[in-house]
Amino acid sequence: MFRSVSLFSSLYLFWLLLSGFFTPFLLLAGVGSALAVVWFARRMDGIGQEGDPSRLGPRALLYWPWLLKEIVKSGWDVTKIILHPKLPISPTLVRFAPKQKSDLGLVIHAQSITLTPGTITIEAGPNEFLVHALTRGGAQAVVDSEMDRRVAACEGRP
Repeated sequence: MFRSVSLFSSLYLFWLLLSGFFTPFLLLAGVGSALAVVWFARRMDGIGQEGDPSRLGPRALLYWPWLLKEIVKSGWDVTKIILHPKLPISPTLVRFAPKQKSDLGLVIHAQSITLTPGTITIEAGPNEFLVHALTRGGAQAVVDSEMDRRVAACEGRP
């Protein structure tokens, strides 16, 4: 029951954060949407320790602003590459072993790489990620990266 309440609370707060409007209809629509997702997740037996958002706690609250800053920085770098007259790209594939052990940590890390402009996670497994990057430098930056360490810290690993 705690996990359901935790999931509902997280989903509803996320709804409020993205909405930015606090009219009665939208507040009720957010409650209804969050309840529907929790209900579907319970019916599919998808609410377990792994999917419990409270597991991440305050560490995730520190991670998301950092990720947003990295997305903006990478977006700026990709913009400079695109606007450069010689288009200095060197598309590169890189394989590396992520530090995360939980499925949730692996998903957060893989999606964070994909959200960052100039990189995309092609394959994600418990022992290996395959990432495509726009440049060699970008490819090397994902191996043993700050992102890897921060996501590992979110799941409680040093």
